[in-house]
This record gives sequence, C-alpha cells and structure tokens, in this order.
Amino acid sequence: QAQLMESGGGLVQAGGSLRLSCAASERIFSIVSMNWYRQPPGKQRGLVAQITVGGVTNYADVVKGRFTISRDSAKNMVYLQMNDLKPEDTAVYYCNIQNLRGESWGQGTQVTVSS
Repeated sequence: QAQLMESGGGLVQAGGSLRLSCAASERIFSIVSMNWYRQPPGKQRGLVAQITVGGVTNYADVVKGRFTISRDSAKNMVYLQMNDLKPEDTAVYYCNIQNLRGESWGQGTQVTVSS
C-alpha cells in the first residue's frame, strides 16, 4: 500500500483555522474513500470526515459546518479545512485512504487548539 504523509498541523488559538494536507507516495487506484480520523489524548481514534469516490462527503456531528474535506484526485491529495477550531478539536489527525485492496494510513499530525 502507498504511504501517506500529513502536513499542516500545529498550534492555533480557539476560533482559528488550519488546513491539513495528505499526500500519497504513489498513485492509488480503485479508491473507495479518502478519510480524516483523529485521536484526542486518552481517547480512541474516530472518523472526522470522509469523501467517497463519488464525491459524497460525510462528517462527524461535532465538526459539521466547521470542517470541510476536499480532494485532488489527479494528485492523490486530500485536504481538511478546519475553521472555528475549539480546544476539544485537539488531537492527532490521521489521513486514511481505502481502496479495493485495503487501506493506507499516515503517521498523523498534531493539532493543538488553545483556549
């Protein structure tokens, strides 16, 4: 499976914005979905946003209206625009791409939101 690398994390004040990017090391075929997960400190990893091969987007209720997932299929890139960030958004954010052969994960990027 291709390797994924996230970028764009960092420290931001509450109300601020960040844009995460995820790049694949090689072209990925037969993509089913491209996803962003996050794992807050001491909690389990959970799905934040998803964009399917057909372009349908799904969001966790807690980020609806604030986060936007997008992709550049030609470049195998997926993005997560995060606006109006809250301290509870603090987590390690992971990129995930699922295709017909399995899935790939990135190493994660830390997002810290200060109050």
